[in-house]
Amino acid sequence: MNTDAALLAELHRLRRAVPEISGALLAAVDGLLIAGDLPGTDPHHVAALSAANLGIGDRFAQLVGDGPLRESVVRGADGCVVVYPAGENGILTVVHPDTDLARLHAEARQAAQRLGALWDALRQPTVATAIPPATDPDAPLATRTPMAALPAGLWSSPGGRRSPGRQ
Repeated sequence: MNTDAALLAELHRLRRAVPEISGALLAAVDGLLIAGDLPGTDPHHVAALSAANLGIGDRFAQLVGDGPLRESVVRGADGCVVVYPAGENGILTVVHPDTDLARLHAEARQAAQRLGALWDALRQPTVATAIPPATDPDAPLATRTPMAALPAGLWSSPGGRRSPGRQ
């Protein structure tokens, strides 16, 4: 099963566990959509608003000394939107009719942990895909050789040398 399918399967599992949920999505903390099961609503806008909600909620909870954010609930007249941190880099957002939030929290927190672990693992570079850091061209060389010590512009052709004052 590929990653996208695994993420969507977890969102579907959450919706099966709490049938009242009308939609759910996983977003990155920068507001980009990762996976969504949110019919009837633009998931990209919801993902962006989820990131803003998580940031404000987390800052608010820490400001008043309540510790890290567990969830943020926005209640409307006909239901609510609940945002859960999902690992270090993800956000689980659930749209719910506001009937039994205790049951939703129990299921959604577990789903957020699983989704967050999967997403965080995907974001870790592997040895095969890690990009080496760019080297600074002005940094000193590890091994100094006569040829390496000369500026690159002094060589006009292989074996030929130009004087620095002459072109």
